[in-house]
Amino acid sequence: MALKPTIYKAQVELADSDRNCFESLSLTIACHPSETLERMAVRLIAYCLNAARGLEFTRGLSTAEEPDLWRHTDSGELELWIEVGQPDEPRLRKACGKADEVVVYAFGKSADTWWKLHGSVIAALPRVTVRQFAWPEVEALAALLQRTMHLNISIVGGVIYVDNGAGSVSLELAELSAS
Repeated sequence: MALKPTIYKAQVELADSDRNCFESLSLTIACHPSETLERMAVRLIAYCLNAARGLEFTRGLSTAEEPDLWRHTDSGELELWIEVGQPDEPRLRKACGKADEVVVYAFGKSADTWWKLHGSVIAALPRVTVRQFAWPEVEALAALLQRTMHLNISIVGGVIYVDNGAGSVSLELAELSAS
């Protein structure tokens, strides 16, 4: 019998001064049985960094043909493809053929090595932006998450501040490649 995902509910007060986006979000996030809490935390932050009408979490790890998040236009065209982790170049090349914009949020202990090995090839792809979170910051963020949570997320000058009422963490994204 297959294991079912763990469901997380997040009430997010988002104040993104960088994009002039101020919203109250009610998010349901399915954490796949093979997914770490750190990976799910990055998916949540990726959602907040790109919050806009039409942005959706996909079936994620259980479906190889879909990214972690995507946004379609009103006419159904794939506008934004978001990958979390350390995707391989063929996957990103395929995403470039399907979406107007591809964004990767890299993280993990081996993210620096992944970028050294694959960065030049990935950076040459059209319409791909790669950003990286520092692993200790992602670990601290994951420690704030609970099955039901209320988060205040502020984004100012590229710095992401997350507060759950009992603790807080700040994260900074390193821009590795921008199209």
